Amino acid sequence: METKIQRTFIRQEAYLKLRNWILDGTLAPGVKLRDKELAVQLGVSRTPIREALLRLEDEGLVQTKPNRSTHVSSIDFHNAFHLYSIVWTLERLALTQSFGAIKEQHIQTMEDANQRFLQHMKARNRLSALEADHDFHSAYVELSDNQELKKIISELKNKLKRLDLYYFDKIKDATLSYGEHQQIIEAFKQKDLSQALAAVENNWRNSFSRFNI
Repeated sequence: METKIQRTFIRQEAYLKLRNWILDGTLAPGVKLRDKELAVQLGVSRTPIREALLRLEDEGLVQTKPNRSTHVSSIDFHNAFHLYSIVWTLERLALTQSFGAIKEQHIQTMEDANQRFLQHMKARNRLSALEADHDFHSAYVELSDNQELKKIISELKNKLKRLDLYYFDKIKDATLSYGEHQQIIEAFKQKDLSQALAAVENNWRNSFSRFNI
């Protein structure tokens, strides 16, 4: 078997590892990234690390300054509202496209995810809570059968994930999102698209407003 596949695998793994460390705060905003140190830490050569850092810079997660030093990008909270507004707009579009395909099993999936969300929020398990929240919204986004739309939403949510994790301890009354999820579920049960669209937007708007910065 050719080693090209193995090298590709290593490049992807290095990228995903660094990306996840930035998203979950292991690599905090402003931290200097040295390819040699990261290569040793991950047990790979410097080449896949450098390639990963270039990809992360394209995604806005890493910044290279004129003197060539590379840092984890800062979190622009004041720009976050624009990201939130784009997400709820695109989720409304996805919901419009998927609403007729939502069945009882999808609603049950959402109810299960919402219960997990509440439990993890009460336990202050931030990563698991965000994963449950992602599962909740994905139940109807995935049904849109619009691959480009789903890709864009996923990329935007990854940026919000970093924000949510970083400011987790500053969020006020985050469990209120559980009740807003229930309103979305109820709209689905009533087969009321207008109500569902309003509930989805309300959840995202309120999620942003709960940041105590």
